[in-house]
Amino acid sequence: MLISHRLTAFLVTSVFVELVASQQIWDVWQTTRNRTNLFKSNKRSSALTFVDAAASTSANFIVQDLKINQPVVGFGGSLTDSSAQLFHELKVKNAESYWNLLNYLFSPVEDANAAGLSYIRVPLGASDFSARRYTYDDVDGDTCLNDFDMNYTPSYVYSVLNDIQSVNSMMKVHLVPWSPPGWMKSSGTMNGGSLKSEHVELYAWYLFKALQGFKAKGIFPYAVSVQNEVLNNDSTKPTARFSVSTEGEVGRFLKGLMRNNGLHATKLIGYNHNWDNADKHPVQLMQTAGDAFDGVAFHCYAGSASQQDSFRKSFPNKEIYFTECSGIQGSDWWSDIKKFMDQIILGSINHNAQVALMWNLALDGNGNPRLSGSNTACGNAGCRGVVTINSDGSWVANQEFYALAQISKGTIPRDINGPGARRLGVSIDGSLKEKFSVGAYVTYRTKSTDQLRYSLVVLNMNDGNNDPVTATIQFRDKRVSFSFPVGVTTLWWYAKSVTKRP
Repeated sequence: MLISHRLTAFLVTSVFVELVASQQIWDVWQTTRNRTNLFKSNKRSSALTFVDAAASTSANFIVQDLKINQPVVGFGGSLTDSSAQLFHELKVKNAESYWNLLNYLFSPVEDANAAGLSYIRVPLGASDFSARRYTYDDVDGDTCLNDFDMNYTPSYVYSVLNDIQSVNSMMKVHLVPWSPPGWMKSSGTMNGGSLKSEHVELYAWYLFKALQGFKAKGIFPYAVSVQNEVLNNDSTKPTARFSVSTEGEVGRFLKGLMRNNGLHATKLIGYNHNWDNADKHPVQLMQTAGDAFDGVAFHCYAGSASQQDSFRKSFPNKEIYFTECSGIQGSDWWSDIKKFMDQIILGSINHNAQVALMWNLALDGNGNPRLSGSNTACGNAGCRGVVTINSDGSWVANQEFYALAQISKGTIPRDINGPGARRLGVSIDGSLKEKFSVGAYVTYRTKSTDQLRYSLVVLNMNDGNNDPVTATIQFRDKRVSFSFPVGVTTLWWYAKSVTKRP
């Protein structure tokens, strides 16, 4: 019996030693406040190894690998008509620069100098970043949708989207209309107003035909929404106000069409508006039509990411997406990095969002092209894209890119077209813990024998004197010391799993 107990103890100890033996950090990507590192790979020449060591008194990040939270589906922005136009013009002027940009934005290869952005929102018809106002059927009274035509959208939207998919085969596309056709609305125009009750089913058919149209063009929609910003009634640009009941009715009918016609895997995402109403319209929508909607999406223009918790409390099994926030031309670079990471991207993901997106993927240096006469959320200064594409064929990555890239790099599937990441629990101890914002993730593997990737994304806001902070990372009772500069650091290590994949 004594031998048996000793053998058991030996086996348990051996398993534990094996689990911790390979925990080494080699890969580090950084964007620093002083801009000496701009999404730069600082791969180590010698590994940092997790060992028995004391916790830093300044900051100790405790990764809770047994506390597995929501899937992390992807990061990105919106391919508006304006963004697609600029990408297309760049391709015509300088094809090499165009493909370099697409690879920098979207390549999912772990070792590539690329962000691996993998989620794009595409407007169905015109938005406030289009050359003109249009839908797929602007023939007044066409209740049979005989004149429905996907080709009212500029052809370069589809060609650029196809090019992006050729770079990243895991790209997920979320389709969202800014307005139903004007003749279906109370306003008689795309600008403002609401959907007429007699056109609820017709509008669902309209959206279904759009889904089929994208599928026919080789773009399978990951998600679709009934309306962007359902509470927005701006008379200067494509918008539409949807009540809970109307959005729910359209969603139910649309979901039925999707289920019966080979689009059952496409998710239906509701609300698509600001955080400040998270406990109202989104909750009421799930109460009304939760059988049709997979979840809801939020925007940043009012409220805070923590308000997503009120929705999750009411509907813990529904999905949460964060799908829009725009930078403003001329704003402070470092202040934006802090805001985008802490409040928007890490903030929304830490409050259970599966997706975090900025607004336009690309604009020029003045926030153009944009729809003539339309108001924007950015005021007179103009909106800023994830990248700026200049008329001379050059391009520049903006602070939106660096914020997205840092978290995307640590969460993209390790195996192309393989399993994705999940958010893990993580806590911070130490005298400087309030100076940090952090997210921890595990990425699963295609082969059960392959080690999992564990990653940490750390925002160091200790910018009073701009000194780095020497902190420790704690994982399975072992620690490693790392000096975090003021800025954003993404790093990862590999280890065997101790739990079954969710």
